[in-house]
Amino acid sequence: MKIAVIGTGYVGLVSGTCFAETGNTVVCVDIDKNKVNRLSSGEITIYEPGLEKLFLRNLKEHRLSFTTNLTEGIQDAKIIFLALPTPPGENGSADLKYILGVSEELGKLLTGYKVIVDKSTVPVGTADKVKAAISRNYKGEFDVVSNPEFLREGAAIDDFMKPDRVVIGTTSERAKKLMTEIYEPFVRQGNPLIFMDECSAELTKYAANSFLATKISFMNEIARLCEFLGADVDMVRRGMGSDDRIGRRFLFPGIGYGGSCFPKDVQALVKSSDEVNYDFQILNAVMKVNEGQKLHLIPAIKKYFKNNLKGKRIALWGLAFKPNTDDIREAPALSMIDALTKEGVQIVAFDPEAMSNVKKQLGNSIGYVENQYDALKDADALVIATEWSEFRTPDFDKLNTQMKNKVIFDGRNLFDVQKMKELGYHYVSIGRKTIES
Repeated sequence: MKIAVIGTGYVGLVSGTCFAETGNTVVCVDIDKNKVNRLSSGEITIYEPGLEKLFLRNLKEHRLSFTTNLTEGIQDAKIIFLALPTPPGENGSADLKYILGVSEELGKLLTGYKVIVDKSTVPVGTADKVKAAISRNYKGEFDVVSNPEFLREGAAIDDFMKPDRVVIGTTSERAKKLMTEIYEPFVRQGNPLIFMDECSAELTKYAANSFLATKISFMNEIARLCEFLGADVDMVRRGMGSDDRIGRRFLFPGIGYGGSCFPKDVQALVKSSDEVNYDFQILNAVMKVNEGQKLHLIPAIKKYFKNNLKGKRIALWGLAFKPNTDDIREAPALSMIDALTKEGVQIVAFDPEAMSNVKKQLGNSIGYVENQYDALKDADALVIATEWSEFRTPDFDKLNTQMKNKVIFDGRNLFDVQKMKELGYHYVSIGRKTIES
């Protein structure tokens, strides 16, 4: 099938590549000429494990191509996916100007029946707005479908190729048939294609992400309580997670969630609630807890250094909001950097993928090194903000020889508390006993 994907950001590039991998002919459209040239020449523009191999294979087989020309991109396409950004506006609502702008342009170009698919995360009612925008210039037949993505950064290829479920919002039998055809190769193991109305599909994405964010903030609250009561959050987490009504995932405490989805989606759902005069109390609390959690380790750092951080050198491991991505949007590490540098701390950071993105944003206000151990040279302490695999089993002999002090503030609970005690570290983690050297 010929498919057009408008937008070559994270969702658009992953979706286009995966659709091409199942034999479809996919044309991706973007207004950024430089990006289109880079992609067309085989240069991938995002970091996502496993994507490059599929991208290059389908580019070589001419199943995947890129253009800046919208007319060329949608020519002969039966389905057009809108994978455009929906950034939060000043009031927290999702900004639909890109989606609606493209929809209006599509109305000028359509010449026959097509299915227009909202792949972006959009508020309830967006499908109707897209229909209205297209209809201003086109009076022929078309359908607008809501098909939210549930991709985890760092695991997006598996999530797309082997989805837990595919949610499709449409009441059109004609659109259902086409959407079933393109998604059948991905659900051969029996995971469901779930059809529903457009509004319900739109809300499903926000509801799912907001619930996961709620689990994270709830567990972080439990971790704080553990610190006051002397309980161990790891034990509590295991006890809770063994209940299959709760599940083990998203119960790991830390220094808060970030990224492009959870913060934006929770905020947007709260804004949608406000617009209908509903006070979504739980989600307001979730956002408040998360913002506070990003700075949860700062008081412990200040306490250790007797409220005198000026001139201290702190090594920071991890800048991305989570491992296996270079995404730094709403990353807790950035909040910590801001708080520490205001206290006069010199930060020297390492991240396997995200340093170039941070440097674009922060410039040389902090230091960057190309090896995690180089960050430790003459460091007064180590702070861990992202749980990259290579941080989990470090060479502690190197840590001992590089650092001034054996002090670690672990925002992701990577190390065993008893082991850190045996190694003689001052070790502070989340919701567990502090080991004092």
